[in-house]
Amino acid sequence: MAQFRETPYSVFNYLVNLDDGTEGDIAGGFSEISGLNAEVTVAEYRNGNAPVNYVTKIPAIHKAGDVTLKRGVIGAENIYSWLDQVRAGDVAAKRNVTVKLKSEDPTSATAVVTWKLVNAMPIKWTGPTLTAKGGSDVAIEELVLAVEHIEQE
Repeated sequence: MAQFRETPYSVFNYLVNLDDGTEGDIAGGFSEISGLNAEVTVAEYRNGNAPVNYVTKIPAIHKAGDVTLKRGVIGAENIYSWLDQVRAGDVAAKRNVTVKLKSEDPTSATAVVTWKLVNAMPIKWTGPTLTAKGGSDVAIEELVLAVEHIEQE
Protein backbone atom coordinates (compact mmCIF):
# COMPACT_ATOMS: atom_id res chain seq x y z
CA MET A 1 0.00 0.00 0.00
CA ALA A 2 1.33 3.43 -0.92
CA GLN A 3 2.40 5.57 2.05
CA PHE A 4 1.05 9.12 1.93
CA ARG A 5 3.05 12.12 3.17
CA GLU A 6 2.85 15.88 2.62
CA THR A 7 6.13 16.25 0.70
CA PRO A 8 6.90 14.23 -2.45
CA TYR A 9 9.34 11.35 -2.27
CA SER A 10 12.74 11.62 -3.95
CA VAL A 11 13.37 9.59 -7.11
CA PHE A 12 16.82 8.20 -6.33
CA ASN A 13 16.08 5.27 -3.98
CA TYR A 14 14.35 2.32 -5.64
CA LEU A 15 14.62 -1.40 -6.28
CA VAL A 16 13.75 -3.43 -9.39
CA ASN A 17 12.79 -7.12 -9.27
CA LEU A 18 12.89 -8.77 -12.71
CA ASP A 19 11.14 -11.89 -11.35
CA ASP A 20 14.07 -14.06 -12.45
CA GLY A 21 15.02 -15.43 -9.05
CA THR A 22 17.80 -12.89 -8.45
CA GLU A 23 15.97 -10.59 -6.03
CA GLY A 24 18.33 -9.74 -3.22
CA ASP A 25 21.38 -10.58 -5.33
CA ILE A 26 23.56 -7.78 -6.61
CA ALA A 27 23.11 -8.12 -10.37
CA GLY A 28 23.59 -4.50 -11.32
CA GLY A 29 21.10 -1.93 -10.16
CA PHE A 30 19.28 0.13 -12.72
CA SER A 31 20.34 3.77 -12.83
CA GLU A 32 17.21 4.99 -14.59
CA ILE A 33 13.64 3.86 -15.14
CA SER A 34 11.33 5.75 -17.48
CA GLY A 35 8.00 5.25 -19.20
CA LEU A 36 5.81 4.22 -16.28
CA ASN A 37 2.44 5.23 -17.69
CA ALA A 38 -1.08 4.01 -18.29
CA GLU A 39 -3.62 5.30 -20.77
CA VAL A 40 -7.35 4.85 -21.26
CA THR A 41 -8.62 5.34 -24.79
CA VAL A 42 -12.15 6.57 -25.39
CA ALA A 43 -14.80 5.62 -27.88
CA GLU A 44 -17.00 8.43 -29.15
CA TYR A 45 -20.69 7.75 -29.53
CA ARG A 46 -23.77 9.80 -30.34
CA ASN A 47 -27.36 8.70 -30.69
CA GLY A 48 -29.01 9.92 -33.87
CA ASN A 49 -31.88 11.36 -31.84
CA ALA A 50 -29.73 12.89 -29.09
CA PRO A 51 -31.04 16.32 -27.99
CA VAL A 52 -27.50 17.75 -27.94
CA ASN A 53 -25.05 18.14 -30.80
CA TYR A 54 -21.93 16.54 -29.29
CA VAL A 55 -20.61 13.02 -28.76
CA THR A 56 -20.52 11.02 -25.56
CA LYS A 57 -17.11 9.69 -24.59
CA ILE A 58 -17.09 6.12 -23.32
CA PRO A 59 -14.07 4.47 -21.66
CA ALA A 60 -12.61 1.86 -24.02
CA ILE A 61 -9.38 -0.12 -24.09
CA HIS A 62 -6.66 0.73 -21.57
CA LYS A 63 -2.97 0.16 -22.17
CA ALA A 64 0.40 0.63 -20.52
CA GLY A 65 3.36 2.25 -22.20
CA ASP A 66 6.74 0.66 -22.78
CA VAL A 67 9.07 0.93 -19.79
CA THR A 68 12.79 1.60 -20.26
CA LEU A 69 15.42 0.40 -17.78
CA LYS A 70 19.05 1.54 -17.92
CA ARG A 71 22.03 0.16 -16.03
CA GLY A 72 25.79 0.07 -16.17
CA VAL A 73 27.32 -2.87 -18.03
CA ILE A 74 28.67 -5.32 -15.45
CA GLY A 75 28.75 -8.54 -17.44
CA ALA A 76 25.52 -9.93 -15.95
CA GLU A 77 23.62 -11.97 -18.51
CA ASN A 78 20.17 -11.98 -16.91
CA ILE A 79 18.52 -9.43 -19.21
CA TYR A 80 20.17 -10.71 -22.38
CA SER A 81 19.12 -14.30 -21.65
CA TRP A 82 15.56 -13.04 -21.03
CA LEU A 83 15.65 -11.35 -24.44
CA ASP A 84 16.85 -14.64 -25.97
CA GLN A 85 13.82 -16.41 -24.46
CA VAL A 86 11.49 -13.96 -26.18
CA ARG A 87 13.35 -14.18 -29.49
CA ALA A 88 13.01 -17.98 -29.35
CA GLY A 89 9.24 -17.59 -29.08
CA ASP A 90 8.94 -18.80 -25.48
CA VAL A 91 5.45 -17.73 -24.42
CA ALA A 92 6.40 -18.29 -20.77
CA ALA A 93 8.96 -15.47 -21.00
CA LYS A 94 6.50 -12.87 -19.72
CA ARG A 95 7.16 -11.81 -16.14
CA ASN A 96 5.72 -9.57 -13.47
CA VAL A 97 8.42 -6.97 -12.84
CA THR A 98 8.14 -4.84 -9.70
CA VAL A 99 9.57 -1.39 -9.08
CA LYS A 100 9.67 -0.35 -5.42
CA LEU A 101 10.20 3.29 -4.50
CA LYS A 102 11.77 3.59 -1.06
CA SER A 103 12.00 6.55 1.30
CA GLU A 104 15.20 8.57 1.57
CA ASP A 105 16.19 6.65 4.72
CA PRO A 106 18.86 4.16 3.54
CA THR A 107 18.21 1.85 6.51
CA SER A 108 14.54 1.38 5.62
CA ALA A 109 13.72 -1.66 3.48
CA THR A 110 10.05 -0.74 3.23
CA ALA A 111 8.64 0.38 -0.10
CA VAL A 112 6.52 3.54 -0.01
CA VAL A 113 5.05 2.91 -3.48
CA THR A 114 5.25 -0.26 -5.58
CA TRP A 115 4.47 -0.54 -9.28
CA LYS A 116 3.84 -3.98 -10.70
CA LEU A 117 4.50 -4.33 -14.43
CA VAL A 118 2.19 -7.19 -15.36
CA ASN A 119 3.25 -9.58 -18.15
CA ALA A 120 6.35 -7.62 -19.08
CA MET A 121 8.72 -8.86 -21.76
CA PRO A 122 11.79 -7.35 -23.39
CA ILE A 123 11.26 -5.90 -26.85
CA LYS A 124 14.50 -4.00 -27.29
CA TRP A 125 18.02 -4.12 -25.89
CA THR A 126 20.57 -1.43 -26.66
CA GLY A 127 24.24 -1.81 -25.80
CA PRO A 128 26.55 0.99 -24.71
CA THR A 129 27.98 3.65 -26.97
CA LEU A 130 31.71 3.03 -27.02
CA THR A 131 34.17 5.86 -27.67
CA ALA A 132 37.95 5.97 -27.44
CA LYS A 133 38.23 9.72 -26.80
CA GLY A 134 37.44 9.72 -23.12
CA GLY A 135 37.54 7.58 -20.06
CA SER A 136 35.09 9.20 -17.68
CA ASP A 137 31.79 7.83 -19.00
CA VAL A 138 30.12 4.63 -17.82
CA ALA A 139 29.04 1.95 -20.32
CA ILE A 140 25.24 1.87 -20.10
CA GLU A 141 22.90 -0.80 -21.49
CA GLU A 142 19.21 -0.19 -22.02
CA LEU A 143 16.27 -2.61 -21.89
CA VAL A 144 12.80 -1.71 -23.15
CA LEU A 145 9.90 -3.75 -21.77
CA ALA A 146 6.47 -4.13 -23.34
CA VAL A 147 3.96 -4.14 -20.48
CA GLU A 148 0.34 -5.29 -20.62
CA HIS A 149 -0.83 -3.60 -17.42
CA ILE A 150 0.57 -1.49 -14.57
CA GLU A 151 -0.70 -1.82 -11.01
CA GLN A 152 0.21 0.53 -8.17
CA GLU A 153 0.27 -0.79 -4.61
